Amino acid sequence: MSNLSETSSDLSRALAALQSAGEAEVCEDGERLAELTQFQYEVRQQGNATFLHLWSEERNLVRRVLRVAEDAAGRFVLDVQRFGKSKPGKLEFLAATGRPAARVSREKFRARFRRLLLTQFPDEQIETLTSAPDLEHSFSGSYTRGVTHRGQRAWAVLGVSSAEDASTIDAALTFGLLWLDWTRGHAGRRVVEGLRLILPEGSARVAAHWLHAIVPSANVELYELHEAAWRLRRVDPRDAGNLLTWLTPRREAEETRAAARGAVEQTMALAPGAIDAIVPPGTREVALRFRGLEFARWQGGRLHYGLCGDRRATKTKHRPTLEALVQEMERFRNPLAPDKNHPLYRAAAERWLESLALEDITRIDARLDAAHVYPQVPALSGSGPDSAGAGRGVMDLLGVTHEGRLAVIELKASEDIHLAMQGMDYWLRVRWHLQQGDFPRYGYFTGVELQPKPPLLYLVAPGFRFHPATDTLLRYILPEVECVRVGLNEDWRQGLKIVFRQ
Repeated sequence: MSNLSETSSDLSRALAALQSAGEAEVCEDGERLAELTQFQYEVRQQGNATFLHLWSEERNLVRRVLRVAEDAAGRFVLDVQRFGKSKPGKLEFLAATGRPAARVSREKFRARFRRLLLTQFPDEQIETLTSAPDLEHSFSGSYTRGVTHRGQRAWAVLGVSSAEDASTIDAALTFGLLWLDWTRGHAGRRVVEGLRLILPEGSARVAAHWLHAIVPSANVELYELHEAAWRLRRVDPRDAGNLLTWLTPRREAEETRAAARGAVEQTMALAPGAIDAIVPPGTREVALRFRGLEFARWQGGRLHYGLCGDRRATKTKHRPTLEALVQEMERFRNPLAPDKNHPLYRAAAERWLESLALEDITRIDARLDAAHVYPQVPALSGSGPDSAGAGRGVMDLLGVTHEGRLAVIELKASEDIHLAMQGMDYWLRVRWHLQQGDFPRYGYFTGVELQPKPPLLYLVAPGFRFHPATDTLLRYILPEVECVRVGLNEDWRQGLKIVFRQ
């Protein structure tokens, strides 16, 4: 590559050409600074050295140019030297064309977020602010994270744009706590007071709900950002109210089962022991599942069958087709199936795991009462009555010990950073219904005298599939949430075995 360290005019022409081609961004060591159009620049020669001066209303930087590391269409990279730094860095100029829209949106949000922090917390300085993903530490690029400080007192900060989807916004507290933990561990002599969590206007309800189970030492300040006015509003979790959660009377589920009994029993007889039937919360329907994979549903007095939403009502002439479907699942969705990559084998892993747990919940813990275990009770609002919890990727079971203490059981077949926090979310909902006396009122746990003690929380996954961040997150959950981690055998499809319980 050509060396422009002594050719200031050539460097100027290269930058001018990139700028004139349209919007371009400036990044230093992977962190976006702003669009090139927002900067003014000057290239000057001092002796044998070339210096690049970039400045705007918010930034001013001078770098010594060591060499051109890359000069390609839409991408211009310089090796540069910062004053006072012995290690060279990289200054990149990238054409905006071809960049994913989500990345551009996040970078623009980060630039405005910096100005917001300076305006809303004028007595503090921004030490760092980035949206670069860091997989090693489980930091997502969907969020802007940083540190502000005033003297030796600092705050971890994490914000998310309204352009992100609802699940990303709802998960902000998870990543905020991980960022808080990292900053406290790398603070040196500084004291990191806590976490400032900044969410879009009208979206703090989930985080406020979760904060009821977070230790006070986390010291989370919750804000909503009104992006039109670019102003913050402090949110008091005590005033945010409870998330909607509801119970379907058990009587309704039993009536539905009774109405569907003939069609259900006839279908279950096609593969005894492999097919189970559940009433999805809030419906008058019965879902038939082959080792967790739904393949038929009784609704409106008729049985409809088929996979992936392609369902037809069963008639006498269709019976052989239904039988063939069950035979196909028996062949490929079998714990001993030779093809472990077949779609039927790999589909709905959590549901398969759930079906095994429902067969005998005492495999998870002998203290649990096998006569009383319910899937997805209470149901979660916002996900639809017939798919409550489905979008979370985690299966919820509610059980009880022989002593009458409720037990929340979260099941996950693969590594999931959200397992601990989603388990805590379900625990909060169950505790609320317990305190209201809802379970006996709605016909659950008949004959069991429920203890008023807070529920137990079981996090269940294959032994090597717990996300590394799980332990960190559990440290920020109140001791009142008594958590038991249950590690299963990796070949759990062949039968549940406990590898560890801690």
